[in-house]
Amino acid sequence: MENGKCQEDTPKELSAVPPLIKYISSVQVAGFDSIEECNEEIEPPNNPSTLRIGNVSSSGVQSDAEFQLGNHQRKNTVSLSMPPSPVGVQLSPKTVFSTGERIPNNGTSGLAALEKPQKATLFHSQPIPMGSTFEDAVRNIKAAPHPSISRLKDRRYDSFKTCSGKLARQLTILRGKSQQQIRPDETEAQEAVIENNIPAERYFAALEGPELETLRPSEEILLPDDKTWPFLLRFPISSFGMCLGVSSQAIMWKTLASSVSTKFLHLSLKINFVLWIISIALVITVASTYLLKVLLYFEAVRREYYHPIRVNFFFAPWIALLFLAIGVPPSVASKLHPALWYVLMTPFLCLELKIYGQWMSGGQRRLSKVANPTNHLSIVGNFVGALLGASMGLKEGPIFFFAIGMAHYLVLFVTLYQRLPTNATLPKELHPVFFLFIAAPSVASMALANIQGSFDNASRMIYFVAMFLYFSLVVRVNFFRGFQFSLAWWAYTFPMTGAAIATIRYSTEVTNIVTQVLAVLLSVIATVIVGSLFVTTIIHAFVYHDLFPNDIAIAISDRKPKPPQKNWFQNLRNGNSESQNIENFLKFSGPDSKDLEACIGPKTSEGEDGIVPSSSDQPR
Repeated sequence: MENGKCQEDTPKELSAVPPLIKYISSVQVAGFDSIEECNEEIEPPNNPSTLRIGNVSSSGVQSDAEFQLGNHQRKNTVSLSMPPSPVGVQLSPKTVFSTGERIPNNGTSGLAALEKPQKATLFHSQPIPMGSTFEDAVRNIKAAPHPSISRLKDRRYDSFKTCSGKLARQLTILRGKSQQQIRPDETEAQEAVIENNIPAERYFAALEGPELETLRPSEEILLPDDKTWPFLLRFPISSFGMCLGVSSQAIMWKTLASSVSTKFLHLSLKINFVLWIISIALVITVASTYLLKVLLYFEAVRREYYHPIRVNFFFAPWIALLFLAIGVPPSVASKLHPALWYVLMTPFLCLELKIYGQWMSGGQRRLSKVANPTNHLSIVGNFVGALLGASMGLKEGPIFFFAIGMAHYLVLFVTLYQRLPTNATLPKELHPVFFLFIAAPSVASMALANIQGSFDNASRMIYFVAMFLYFSLVVRVNFFRGFQFSLAWWAYTFPMTGAAIATIRYSTEVTNIVTQVLAVLLSVIATVIVGSLFVTTIIHAFVYHDLFPNDIAIAISDRKPKPPQKNWFQNLRNGNSESQNIENFLKFSGPDSKDLEACIGPKTSEGEDGIVPSSSDQPR
């Protein structure tokens, strides 16, 4: 009640400053707001209506505690004004008053009295330094993310992702990001339109070289050429060539350990088991990586499938599985179920119906247009399938695929031998693929031997063709050196291993010192080549990081680039078709000519515009 009465007696002008502390005694709290060395006495207030707030006395508020301290000696104290909030730190320097000065109640408000002190000491407050907080660290991370994170967030790759860029843009808008906040390169990538099927003519128009791997100078690509693309976009289907090389080694060492002609080597089947396990691990690794590419970047896989040359490598995964079935160790399975052969050969039949049909009537995809040593991959699968089926005891199926493979191999062999003068020669980096000439006849000789039951004369003739091609390439040493390592080097492994296996089979039928030495020599060469390439591949993949460069072949634009437009000055200087037509009209038009088209005839071989002169200019 007393507080209520005191507030009612307070003048209106002091109501804006609420009384926080009426009076604080230095006796109640030890060492509070007092200095013992000072002997200056401060008398208690005589005016009951005077209120001392900290170091400032104001009138209008009555307190009973002031009358109880009449004999108390108030020391000279100094009070510091602290801001009520951190915002106050940024305000102007505050004025702190020394105690002992009374502010008379002369009708002015308390704030006005505080603004005009008689004796004041200035204290300048310093701003609190800002330290490195967690928010600042997060902000710095967002400002400069890791390069790999930047590539994942780059919208220019959305056109190759399985999830369309349009869907990503709609989700961005739903999250509250306006179109103005989207960068121009993101918008351009999201608006990139990709046709369902890129025609073969577009690959030939945008790319050059026998493998169609080099971009023409006048072309542009959809992806940035100055940055390293995500790994899955750079992982090609040709990576399955590594699986072919290692898995074929498992078959060779199994043949060396079980063949009669090489018993003198005393080899164990444990080598075959170790290589077979390594082959399975490699096939799983490469297949899972490419399957992840199919799930995340389906557009890139589709472009590889429609590539006239890359489509042949889609046979490689299934050939690798056939090699694993042929090279299975006897300790794992002595005999495989025939149903496995039908499962593995079904993809071959589907791919061959498409590829071989295009070779006959495919327009730009006809064999004379796309003939390349990599086409042997689509042929050799027939002979590998026939070899596996015959070893399982099947008859009709192996003969069917052997006949299909032999018919198309003869056509491909003649086409590649008879390369037209207009066809470009293979660059040095692709010379190893010439060894694919050896793969088909080597496997075909063993397949026919399994079908016939013996390495007869027909099998030997095919084997001799393979050996002739092998030695004709080996003696050309300069043809296979002087170029940088790439995945194309794995084309050495599978054909050389196939030739070694065929030689071991031949030495079993014709056993002598020459055939035995030849079998061992070719096996050692194949093993050294595969081991060297395996180590080199690991070094380039994990040390140099240059095994998978940007795959330019899949990033071509589906539209022809617009020709550069000439300015009007260049048109006037060089003369365009319209200006030439007008000039010809004025030159050859007579008094009877009424229109421009009548004086401009069709194009002929004599003149570019086929100008038809008027009757007055005809020779008489």
